[in-house]
Amino acid sequence: MKPATTPRSGPLGGLRVLEIAQIMSGPTCGLLLADMGADVVKLEKLEGGDDARGYRDPQVNGVSAPFMMMNRNKRGLALDLKHAEGRALLLRMVKHADVLVENFRGGTMDKLGLGYETLKAENPGLIYCAISGYGRTGPYADKGGFDLIAQGFAGLMSITGEPGRPPAKSGSAVSDMNAGILGALGILAAYIHKLKTGEGQLVDTSLADAALQQTYWHAAVWFATQQTPQPTGSAHILTAPYQAFEASDGWINIGGANQANWERICTVLGHPEWREDPRFATNRDRMAHRETLVDLMNDVVRQRTRATWQAAFDAAGVPAGPVHTIGEALSHPQTLARHMVLELEHPEAGTTHAIGCPIQFSATPTDSRAPAPLLGQHTRELLAEYGLADDEISALIERGVVAQAD
Repeated sequence: MKPATTPRSGPLGGLRVLEIAQIMSGPTCGLLLADMGADVVKLEKLEGGDDARGYRDPQVNGVSAPFMMMNRNKRGLALDLKHAEGRALLLRMVKHADVLVENFRGGTMDKLGLGYETLKAENPGLIYCAISGYGRTGPYADKGGFDLIAQGFAGLMSITGEPGRPPAKSGSAVSDMNAGILGALGILAAYIHKLKTGEGQLVDTSLADAALQQTYWHAAVWFATQQTPQPTGSAHILTAPYQAFEASDGWINIGGANQANWERICTVLGHPEWREDPRFATNRDRMAHRETLVDLMNDVVRQRTRATWQAAFDAAGVPAGPVHTIGEALSHPQTLARHMVLELEHPEAGTTHAIGCPIQFSATPTDSRAPAPLLGQHTRELLAEYGLADDEISALIERGVVAQAD
């Protein structure tokens, strides 16, 4: 019988997830599941917990802002898995879990005696999600990985940045976050299978796989031509004009991704003759003369503000939008209307803010009001749910098997 918990709203209400993960990829997976209603129990190591707790810059009242961002809506239990009693506690919890998420180097959980086959024997219905650097197969299966390394491995750094400049990684940790998203997607697919059959399974994804998936368009070019795509700045590799242009007060993206939009752009910019110009008549022509086209467009766009151009392109039905700073994006009325900025009260940091759930549900709305847990904040509460008496929990704390936040 699964331990009783307080039901949470969201489409995954009632799903019990054990998250043994840190930094970003695994916590991203757990965060998405928690936002959608799953009861995510974050099991952190002793001493110190999730390594992201050590990211002290930036911090809010001494609490790591990156850790708080990735771990809201979770309950926290501090547990020493190197201790035999700690491993026994995890096995006890696994019996009643639907999902376990881990993002260690391949083989780490097996060395602890807590690999998939061992946990499957305890709970055949367990969905075990492993997020690693390179996945569980292949010559790199045992190698560790970081977002930077994965972006380089997958070729992302070779296509990012301006032409002629050194390799650049994406400003965002795309392989880490995408691996977490793919992990959550795989878990949900496996959960549907479990609902049909009662059977759990191993869900295996990696930072390298997640980074490679981000190269769809560039891979299409290479498969078709065997030519190596190069970085193009903000420009698209398949269509033009589709990039950032410089207005009088900043940058604005203009999307001419099809012929109709291109013709509207010509009208908005006051140069209808460009439609018939043989250099720009078709997308192939525009791609062949992109540098000339961009120079001509920039000469016009620089004459007005972003807001002026935005209004003109909106009126013409052309997709366009400003290149915001992070602060501008997070304070924009559209962002706020979508509940993508949350205000949370943390017991140590006080009032904090976080990115909201990027998926909206009409019948089962998400609820993201709980801040990231203190290290071991819910240890006593959770162990009591699994049938341990208060004195047993106190003894485990005294022996250093678990820890409870003050």
